[in-house]
Amino acid sequence: MVAAPGENLRINGDRLWDMLMDMAKIGPGIAGGNNRQTLTDADGEGRHLFKRWCEAEGMTVGVDRMGTMFATRAGTDPDALPVYVGSHLDTQPTGGKYDGVLGVLGALEVVRTMNDLGIKTKHPIVVTNWANEEGARFAPAMLASGVFAGVHSIDYAYGRKDPDGKTYGDELKRIGWLGDEEVGARKMHAYFEYHIEQGPILEAENKQIGVVTHCQGLWWLEFTLIGREAHTGSTPMNLRVNAGLAFGRILEMVQAGAMSEQPGAVGGVGQVFFSPNSRNVLPGKVVFTVDIRTPSQEKLDRMRATIEKQAAEICEPLGVGCSVEAVGHFDPVTFDPVLVGRVREAAEKLGYSHMNIISGAGHDACWAAKVAPSTMIMCPCVGGLSHNEAEEISKEWAAAGADVLFHAVLETAEIVE
Repeated sequence: MVAAPGENLRINGDRLWDMLMDMAKIGPGIAGGNNRQTLTDADGEGRHLFKRWCEAEGMTVGVDRMGTMFATRAGTDPDALPVYVGSHLDTQPTGGKYDGVLGVLGALEVVRTMNDLGIKTKHPIVVTNWANEEGARFAPAMLASGVFAGVHSIDYAYGRKDPDGKTYGDELKRIGWLGDEEVGARKMHAYFEYHIEQGPILEAENKQIGVVTHCQGLWWLEFTLIGREAHTGSTPMNLRVNAGLAFGRILEMVQAGAMSEQPGAVGGVGQVFFSPNSRNVLPGKVVFTVDIRTPSQEKLDRMRATIEKQAAEICEPLGVGCSVEAVGHFDPVTFDPVLVGRVREAAEKLGYSHMNIISGAGHDACWAAKVAPSTMIMCPCVGGLSHNEAEEISKEWAAAGADVLFHAVLETAEIVE
């Protein structure tokens, strides 16, 4: 017999919070957050802790050839496809304690609560730690889930290099987390991801739960501008080939272009490398990444085309060479309406205030949605701050979203009495 979860059922919010704080001790930052970048020793240590917690709950842990971890709680039907629930444990260099981590440990808390209550489900439940979601060390972001979904080849992923020239494949072997499962061989019944909003909307609207209906599309466009190194004091203005000037004008152009596509579009530059990066030398080379996002496919296509065209027009009269490489991309995503409905119904049943929301950031759920019905749940974060060591949420916010996750997952995995 299949039963619906009772509205009185809740996860253990204190236990979830304790897990978050324990994981935050691994790879501490310098200002209260975390620096647990992909395939570093700290990432390896965090993986070992997560594995111990999962095995203590009777789960079996598998690892694929990209280093993604899958912890399985068996279902009663050996032929039923699993419900996957997860996010990521890797962080930005100056990351917070909750981005990604809340989704992995919130999923584990769902299993712990099921074990406490003796709940059985028809479908297995798989708690997932996707590798290299952030893309901070190895671009692009969501690399492992992208290989899983067939967007990237594993050879492409293994060849990605960090700023020191180390490859993803070599570092995966070095930290001992190269698994033997074929990437993407697993089949999903459904995928859920719980995440902090990473924006200010839920807090401003005083809502506890974000019911995520869509995710913005994205392009990361890496520009390389080639000028001529020259002394800043003795080179006449009219004889300069200034890659830095071209960069400044492109930056302003990106800002103006994003503003012209309002509402619902953003654009900016968060990473720049000047060479030789000396006070009194005009840069001979500037490398930077333009990040554009919008939930509209039409706007996304238009913004990319406009930026590449106008960048070339800016550089030509300055004598600056300009090349561009797309180093990250996904199209706008519409999440599965049935799963979205279950999240909304769970929030209503539990009495939590909620609203529909579009994710401004990319997530592994964006790639999972290519291979299975998928959706996301969001909780507020203080001031909308994320990718920052000052990132903060409350214990109550964390528990509310995990409660909704618990009920939506059980509805999908089908409780068996």
